[in-house]
Amino acid sequence: MEDSTKIIWNSDYDTGVEDIDEQHRILVNTINEAGEKLSKDSSLEALESITRDLLSYALYHFETEEEMMQEHNYKEYSQEEYDTHMKQHRDFSAQVVEVRESIKDGNPIGKEDLIGFLTNWLINHINKTDKKLGAFLNSKA
Repeated sequence: MEDSTKIIWNSDYDTGVEDIDEQHRILVNTINEAGEKLSKDSSLEALESITRDLLSYALYHFETEEEMMQEHNYKEYSQEEYDTHMKQHRDFSAQVVEVRESIKDGNPIGKEDLIGFLTNWLINHINKTDKKLGAFLNSKA
């Protein structure tokens, strides 16, 4: 896999919330590993397995963030930020489910399209949404 398609973790992605940052690193590694696996095997079975595992971990991660939002009354702090955050989680999950349905129907997504989508979504979500949550949570600590 070429380095240009790999996500290189750096401190710019840190939210300052240890659990969230650790899970983000795992998601980055999972996406990088998915790209490497798909370079060797882009079969429907490989795509199905990779998207299943990614969706499973993403849902676990979203649950972690959403429990923190609930516990610290993020909705009361900013209904707009809370709604945006929740919508992004739901939209991502729906998009991955769509990709998985397409794979099951025999219409695979290309490696570049899948890894590009996952990478862009994660980096944008961290930088535009999770950092706001991190700042809020750190102000409560």
